[in-house]
Amino acid sequence: MEHDPYDILDSVRTCIFHAVHKLEGLGYSLQDITSVGITNQRETIVTWDKLTGQPLHPAILWSDARTLETVQQLTKKANGNVHILEPVCGLPLTTYFTAVKLRWLLDNVPVIAQAQEQDRLCFGTMDTWLIYNLTGGSEHGIMVTDVTNASRTMLMNIHTLQWSPEALSFFGLEQVQLPKIVSSSQMYGQVHDGPLAGIPIAGCLGDQQSALVGQKCFAAGDAKNTYGTGCFMLFNTGDEPVKSKNGLLSTVAYQFGNEAQAAYALEGSVAVAGSSINWLRDNLRVIQDTQQLNELASQVDDSAGTYFVTAFAGLFAPYWNDTARGTICGLTQFTRLEHICRATLESVCFQSKAILDAMNKDSGKPLRSLKVDGGMSNSDLCMQIQANLLGISVERPMMRESTALGAAIAAGLAVGVWKNMDELQSVNNQGKTVFEPSISVEKRNTMYQGWMKAVESSFGWASPSTAPSCPVSA
Repeated sequence: MEHDPYDILDSVRTCIFHAVHKLEGLGYSLQDITSVGITNQRETIVTWDKLTGQPLHPAILWSDARTLETVQQLTKKANGNVHILEPVCGLPLTTYFTAVKLRWLLDNVPVIAQAQEQDRLCFGTMDTWLIYNLTGGSEHGIMVTDVTNASRTMLMNIHTLQWSPEALSFFGLEQVQLPKIVSSSQMYGQVHDGPLAGIPIAGCLGDQQSALVGQKCFAAGDAKNTYGTGCFMLFNTGDEPVKSKNGLLSTVAYQFGNEAQAAYALEGSVAVAGSSINWLRDNLRVIQDTQQLNELASQVDDSAGTYFVTAFAGLFAPYWNDTARGTICGLTQFTRLEHICRATLESVCFQSKAILDAMNKDSGKPLRSLKVDGGMSNSDLCMQIQANLLGISVERPMMRESTALGAAIAAGLAVGVWKNMDELQSVNNQGKTVFEPSISVEKRNTMYQGWMKAVESSFGWASPSTAPSCPVSA
């Protein structure tokens, strides 16, 4: 899966134009804009020419699994230990992370290897590409990445918040020019041109950490789940990274200032969430849109024993199985489209339950409520299913653009819009909708047991003899 890096940049510039136009319509002027915050897809890699600023290859997305053979080779190099770098970077060897994608590009795309040999190769996650271009590009663009994005590359030591010589050596990337690691909230540079010319870029967070900040999950034990194309749950663990024993990732949550203590999080990701609805619409052509799926799913009380494991390119946390593939189980002659639509929503909620159960085990403090956002959270039915399967309250804020709000908070903190974290408590208090569990413990357990059987049946479909899985850490 790829994007044209210029399409992403153009969409940002279009967003800037429309945002400024809308603000002016509300009576604000450019003088009222104090700073700019950026939030972005994590793990997605962009490569470009240092001399010209031109992309050398389409951006490879976080969900792209073409690097499976590279992962196999690296796993062999690590004597089968996919956890070899976890003590340093908090992440297992898998197709998900940026370093593996960069290694693949160097090994498989001659123009990338040539640029590296000629000391012309620049690479970064999407934040680096955007800040570089917004601050002047090849003329005087700034090459930085914030700690949250850097923590998703497999190349940053999450304890020192610096690039790791050990990780760079393992991937054979010692000679690659790296962006400077900076905090999530500080003055990086100024917008070079356009409507916001001269305004400082002062906040930067990976999209899921930005949603955590936007939901004001600042205390250890706070958690949020974002339901988008994929699904991403983050659990704030405070000022120390927690090593998961249950298949989760250790990552940086945020750092507000270069001298500030970083906050950390446990993370679990569902590779396919909203994109499963797109699959029903675009591939099977059995629904027209999300609204129709919700209408069909609401016409039945349950999925009648139907389970849809949406492992189109493997399963992420806590399973970490690259050999899994999509499976629909429990079909009978009485199964209808309504049941499959409901099973699609349940699939996302079951996978989120597996992640939350792992977080509860790692933290030792069971979560009592979960904050939610993202496109799929607009579905009352989906959120009620989620509350039923988790057995806890699910809280959806009235203002659901938590990811954008997190970037604004980071930028505002850097320029003094808010002087401290306490002042942030008044942000985004328009109210919330709370979904409470409405099924019995027995029914919840029975449904989940069926789900676990379905997950097991999805394993081993993609090159089971060679494709690595990421077993639970010991």
